[in-house]
Amino acid sequence: QVQLVESGGGMVQAGGSLRLSCAASGSIFNINTMGWYRQAPGKQRELVARITRGGSTNYADSVKGRFRISRDNAKNTVYLQMNSLEPEDTAVYYCRANLRPMSQLGFMDYWGKGTLVTVSS
Repeated sequence: QVQLVESGGGMVQAGGSLRLSCAASGSIFNINTMGWYRQAPGKQRELVARITRGGSTNYADSVKGRFRISRDNAKNTVYLQMNSLEPEDTAVYYCRANLRPMSQLGFMDYWGKGTLVTVSS
C-alpha cells in the first residue's frame, strides 16, 4: 500500500517561514515527478511547485523567489521551503507523486491528505 504523508504545516505570521515534507512509503519501484499543490478556501487546487527525479523544477508565478522545492530520492521525500510567507499563502498543501508501485507496470498519481498552512497578517 503506497502512502504519501505530509508534515510541517502550521500557523505562522506574515514574513515567516515553514518547511513542508512529504514522504512516500510502501512498495515503490520508482518515483517520477513529485510536487506540491494547494487549495485555499473557496478556490480550486493549484500547482505550487514540482520537481522531476533529475531535479528540474518549476514554480507558480506567485511563489517564485520565495519557495524552494527539493527532494531526496534515497528517502522518497520531497520538501517545500516556504519563505516570506503572505496571508495569501494560507491553504491546505497537498503532496503529489507520479510513481510506479511494485505491483504495477505503469506510473500512477498518488496524493497525500494535505497539511494546513495558515499565515496571519
